[in-house]
Amino acid sequence: MITKYFTKVVVRFNPLGKEAKSARLLLCAIPPAQRTSGTSIQNELLVNGSSKSPIVKITFKDKTEMEADPSSMTFKELGNYFDRHSRKLSLKESIESQ
Repeated sequence: MITKYFTKVVVRFNPLGKEAKSARLLLCAIPPAQRTSGTSIQNELLVNGSSKSPIVKITFKDKTEMEADPSSMTFKELGNYFDRHSRKLSLKESIESQ
């Protein structure tokens, strides 16, 4: 997963639910150096009777926000979903640098 362009990551999940695996893997995919250098990470654990729904919300450097439901997607699907926009930003960055 291309995490270089993330500025804010919000993850909300139930640690005992089916969404826990993909949400935790997504959090682990963010390198430690990036966590300290400007990417804001917020996570919220939900209890079984919570009225809030699980969500992964990522804000990119160009202020684009994307949301996904970790209970309906695997980690690989989440990665592909967010990588689409990261690839666009990477292409834009490479064009501007030439």
